[in-house]
Amino acid sequence: MLRDYTSVRRYLLKNERFNKSAEMTVRANYRYPGDKEFQILSEQGSLIIRRKVLHRILESELEASRGELRRATQITPDNYSFRLLGTGVVAGRQAYVLEAIPKGKNSYLFRGKIWVDAEDYAIARIEGSPAKPPLFLIRKSTFVHEYGKFGPFWLATSNSSDTDARVFGRTTLRIEYGDYRVNQQQAGGAATAQP
Repeated sequence: MLRDYTSVRRYLLKNERFNKSAEMTVRANYRYPGDKEFQILSEQGSLIIRRKVLHRILESELEASRGELRRATQITPDNYSFRLLGTGVVAGRQAYVLEAIPKGKNSYLFRGKIWVDAEDYAIARIEGSPAKPPLFLIRKSTFVHEYGKFGPFWLATSNSSDTDARVFGRTTLRIEYGDYRVNQQQAGGAATAQP
C-alpha cells in the first residue's frame, strides 16, 4: 500500500497572445489516504500569472484532495460510466482504452479516454476535457495526463493542458513530475523506501 511520497513538480505556463510566461517549482508531499501539502521552491516570470493561475492550481488540487470532494472526483463507477473502445500501447505496454463519461457536471470531473495498463490495471494515460461546460470566455480546454510505474505504484509523470479563451487566446500549461521518494506499508506494518 502506498503510505506516502514526496516529489518535485515543475509548472510551465505560456500565453501566446500576450507573450507572457511563468514557471514554478514545487515540492509535493502526499500521505495516505489523500492528504497533500505543497511547498513552493522557486518561481519566475509574470507575477500575475503566478498568483492568479499557478497558485490557484495548487489551491484547487488541495481542495479536490479533501473529504467528500475527493470521493466525488475519483475515477470510479460511482462518478463515471465506462465503455471499452479497444486496445492500445502506452510507453511500450499494452493497455485497454476506455471512454469515460462523467455522471455529473462537477468542475473536477472530465469527459474523455483512459488507457488502463493491461497487466497492472492501473491508469497509464488520460485524455479529455472538463465535464462542466467551460465559461463563456473559454472556447475550448483539453488535457493529457501521463503516468509511469515507480516500483509497484503508478504515479503522474506529466500533465499538459491547452486552453483557448476569447480574450486571452491560447494558453498552454505543462506540469512535469519527478524526483519521487516513495514509502510503502509492508504486510507487517514496517515501511520501506523506494526511489
